[in-house]
Amino acid sequence: MNPLRTLDDQLMLAVNTFARHTGWLHAPVLAYATYGVVLFALLLLGGVLLARHRSDRDLAAAGWAPLGMLLAVAVNQPVGRLVAEARPYAAHPALLRLADPTKDFSFPSDHAVMAGAVAAGLLLVSRRLGLVAAAAAVLMACSRVYIAAHYPWDVAAGLAFGALVAVAGWLLLRRPLIALVAWLRSRSGVRAVFADRTAGASYGGVPSGAQQDLATGEGAGRA
Repeated sequence: MNPLRTLDDQLMLAVNTFARHTGWLHAPVLAYATYGVVLFALLLLGGVLLARHRSDRDLAAAGWAPLGMLLAVAVNQPVGRLVAEARPYAAHPALLRLADPTKDFSFPSDHAVMAGAVAAGLLLVSRRLGLVAAAAAVLMACSRVYIAAHYPWDVAAGLAFGALVAVAGWLLLRRPLIALVAWLRSRSGVRAVFADRTAGASYGGVPSGAQQDLATGEGAGRA
């Protein structure tokens, strides 16, 4: 057997043993693993609200975060069908299963892809909000293993894949997205809600929104 597969199985069994001895955690972990997506939706909304009066670049990044998440989850579907990995409880019937059975494939985890994409997208908007999302993403990944819905490798790959799609998409599309935001803000109805209050602030003739990218090489957004 592949050594990585063996390690993945061992980690899965270790987490499942831990789950058997922590019955008091079953209900809250299952609730988060199932409904934690609502938290990520709220974090995405928070990103837009945080950036709505910032630079065109920041607002474009906040708008891209949910789009990048949807793109990552969509791209993950054919990947899952290609790998066609069975769920842990199907391969190991003796596992304690808290997750509802499903016919979906296990690798990569859709929930982890979603969480990784949201965390990476929000790091482009705000370091603080992005770090909160990153912590929530790791917790989501762990919860999916705890309830025996996925192997550890499934969620680790999912987090990385989601983040990769979000960041790569932003690097490819940031210029047209920023231009689109600038155009939308020129419309009176949009400007009333999303006015750029940083437009007058500049450094060396460079608008403050672009200043961030020059300083960080298109890194994470401001806190």
